[in-house]
Amino acid sequence: MRLLVVEDNEGVRTMLEMFFSKEGMQGDFAADGLEGYQKYRDGHYDLLVLDWMLPGMDGMTLCRKIRDEGDDIPIIMLTAKDSESDQVIGFEMGADDYVTKPFSPLALMARIKAVARRTRNAESDAHIIRTTHFKANKETREVQKDGAPVTGLTPKEFDLLLFLLRHPKQVFSREQLLEQVWGYQFYGDERTVDVHIKRLRKKIDQGDLFIHTVWGVGYKFEEHTD
Repeated sequence: MRLLVVEDNEGVRTMLEMFFSKEGMQGDFAADGLEGYQKYRDGHYDLLVLDWMLPGMDGMTLCRKIRDEGDDIPIIMLTAKDSESDQVIGFEMGADDYVTKPFSPLALMARIKAVARRTRNAESDAHIIRTTHFKANKETREVQKDGAPVTGLTPKEFDLLLFLLRHPKQVFSREQLLEQVWGYQFYGDERTVDVHIKRLRKKIDQGDLFIHTVWGVGYKFEEHTD
């Protein structure tokens, strides 16, 4: 999970950076709302943590701006305001959850995991699959890579990509891919898989960046974020 934290308190940023590192999560940080908005626009994040009171652009304005742009990325607000009316305002602006200061990193992590879990369940219900670089909608059969549409996919190329996105890092033989993507009643040559993988790579990879060959076995989908 890749997170963006927009928080002007250096001590809080340092604490969270150390905690995220121990949890195996990638955290990027910004000290004011304008910097945070630019990082959000330039990066690809799974979740945002925004402080309510920020220089440059406050957290509520930043949250509302992101929602006005149509992005449903999960957002957790950090604030010293703990009244019910403040919470209502936060939710009306589009926040998914609310953590009051002072807080423990464990408490924030619990909220992050809960929001991420709800988001994954909602996306599953909406037939949307999201990875670090890709977003696919199986109902509209549309795919985006880093926010840009992937065009020119044939129906079977889309089905193949969708299956691989659903099973990251899992290695599948050609026979397994024929069974899962083409169907159990398909009796074609296993080289059909190779042809479709080659075409799919040209349309999303320009190489072997996402769909990897596992020699002697088959193929897998894996994203490297380093």
